[in-house]
Amino acid sequence: MSTDVIKPEISKQALLGKIEFEKDSNFIKVDSKYTNKTTYLRNATYDAFLRMYNDALKDNIHLHILSGARNFNYQKGIWERKWQRYSDLEPKDRIAKIMEYSSMPGTSRHHWGTDIDLNNLKNAYFETGEGKRIYDWLTEHANDYGFYQVYTEKSNGRTGYNLERWHWSYMPLAKDYLQMYNDSITYNNISGFSGSEYAEDLQIIERYVNGIDGY
Repeated sequence: MSTDVIKPEISKQALLGKIEFEKDSNFIKVDSKYTNKTTYLRNATYDAFLRMYNDALKDNIHLHILSGARNFNYQKGIWERKWQRYSDLEPKDRIAKIMEYSSMPGTSRHHWGTDIDLNNLKNAYFETGEGKRIYDWLTEHANDYGFYQVYTEKSNGRTGYNLERWHWSYMPLAKDYLQMYNDSITYNNISGFSGSEYAEDLQIIERYVNGIDGY
């Protein structure tokens, strides 16, 4: 992993996703060649992705960004739609169901501009054919560019989100931002959406924000 990455300052509000990416010089808009929707990433994350993309292309591997930086309101939209979808469940069960794959607003690594979702949002896609070729290439090479799959199988005792073969985190920045998150964010900061009052009881910071694979 590269150790010479310039780490931009990140505020408490930015850790919570309460930031306008298009107005922050630490973020850059991803070219439409690499994504099919408006997407922003941290500058260093984008630079590393471009290096990885170009080298993957040499091996006939085509990487495509499905999601990059998400602000609090975007994540809240995802959350509230799923909150309604699982309205037949009790609140804590509803949260557990949503959080199989989706974060509470204010707790997502996507807020930081360090994490990307690639090619497909179904694990099964990466088990056969083209998807397996992509996943095999990423597992062999992505670490060379600083990207790590943080949501692996839970057989090693990892807590939190289910396996996500599509989710890759740029660790030269993200490892420091996670530490900053743990140092500065409390459950009082996780609010403003349905079910937020249960975050502490369910140990969302301990089990989900920190529920990543080692690297």
